[in-house]
Amino acid sequence: MSTSLLDRSPLRTLAATAAAVGVAVATTAAAYPRARHWGRTFGATAAEVAATLEGDSFVPDADAVTTRAVDVAAPPSAVWPWVAQLGQDRGGFYSYDALENLAGCDIHSADHVEPAWQDVRVGDPFRLHPDLALSVALVEPPHALVALGRAPSAEEAAVPFDFSWAFVLRPGPLGTRLVVRERYAYLTPWAAAVVEPASWVSLLMTERMLRGIRDRAERSATT
Repeated sequence: MSTSLLDRSPLRTLAATAAAVGVAVATTAAAYPRARHWGRTFGATAAEVAATLEGDSFVPDADAVTTRAVDVAAPPSAVWPWVAQLGQDRGGFYSYDALENLAGCDIHSADHVEPAWQDVRVGDPFRLHPDLALSVALVEPPHALVALGRAPSAEEAAVPFDFSWAFVLRPGPLGTRLVVRERYAYLTPWAAAVVEPASWVSLLMTERMLRGIRDRAERSATT
């Protein structure tokens, strides 16, 4: 009595494994766009994602955009001081300092509003790291703060994209909607390979930052 090759146990196991891997890859490929969209729009409404926000014009032809948001039970005037003092050499980013400091950022997030850090102006450095800074491009207290990173040219770009980072405060059901938007304009063909994994790190750090600002603003608004 003859048997086919696939009836033999090792080959049958190999075929089943290959089929399972194929299904897993196909499922992951189908699910990734949805997960990617969720990560890039965490906490934001569809209207906020579609809206034109302060700072969009600095990187008009963005190849990648994230819009994330949180409700804050405090008025914009109570949230703004925490936004105004963002920066590595200022109030920090109210996120996972220990993770940021593994990269040598030397960040220590403040738990108080420091008057010396409130006078933020266009052109000021907006430091992410002792050796890396964006530039403050727009200040509209208590509504918007935008930082911008722009390379002189693609050939000179240490980072392969232009980048804007906007913090926008709008009236919300609890008092304030804090909306944070990142915009990336690619300068090299391989920029997407940098931004794609970085957007997941950004999700982790931004989600914690939003909660950090929210908690501090709500606490200070009630004291």
